[in-house]
Amino acid sequence: MLDTDLTIDLKEITIIIKDFIKTYIHNSGCKGVVIGLSGGVDSAVTAVLCKEALGNKNVECLFLPDESTPKIDYKHKEILVKKFGLSCEEKDITKIVRELTAGSTIKPDKYALANIKARARMILLFEYTNMTQNLVCGTSNKSEILVGYYTKYGDGGVDIMPIGDLYKTQVLELAKFLKIPKEIITKPPTAGLWNGQSDEQELKLSYNRLDKILAGLERKIDIEDIAKIAGVKKSEVVRIKNMRIKSEHKRRSALIPKVGLRTPGLDWRSPILEG
Repeated sequence: MLDTDLTIDLKEITIIIKDFIKTYIHNSGCKGVVIGLSGGVDSAVTAVLCKEALGNKNVECLFLPDESTPKIDYKHKEILVKKFGLSCEEKDITKIVRELTAGSTIKPDKYALANIKARARMILLFEYTNMTQNLVCGTSNKSEILVGYYTKYGDGGVDIMPIGDLYKTQVLELAKFLKIPKEIITKPPTAGLWNGQSDEQELKLSYNRLDKILAGLERKIDIEDIAKIAGVKKSEVVRIKNMRIKSEHKRRSALIPKVGLRTPGLDWRSPILEG
């Protein structure tokens, strides 16, 4: 029997992630984390885990909407903040995005504009951490990371990614375990980067099927078998595999040609965590 089972021990995973957050923040010498809260399930799960790991006073959330942010996200952000007692500030970035767009050398299309929005948020998050002696905590999940469904130096520009090794379907299960409000869990995933934008519409695949494909690729299962397990055509598995390959540059630091004895990011290795 080919194994692509994504079942996880939710209690154990919660302990592991919270211990990771506490250890990393302690070793960094920083006070806590700043999180870009979106009203979606990924940032909700991340925020709650950070609060449980570090305490409310060491977790600051920033809600950074713009003119295309769905109105429901405002409501869901408020529901989450109220239920878990999160500290959250709000700043509309519409004016910032418009100024960046107006100053662009080439007029951006909707995809380039989406990246501008993500990078504008990254700038504000890091400015906030600079002023408060915190670290930026990312909210990307494993599904997004593996297919490159995020902005390089945007939402990918963070210090830590606590849920980065959890597939989207696993994040949804963890959200239930953490008692995230049902309306946030069941809401169709969207980055809100333009009106009507939907994750699964852009990916041309449901997260349920995407995760089965990625899990199969992770386990190096034959492509034809993965297609059967996920209930998709073989060409879909190949497409997702190619997305993973082509987006590899997003998951690495800038490449450096080897000249010296030991090269940063290649063979000059240091422990990521101690303790």
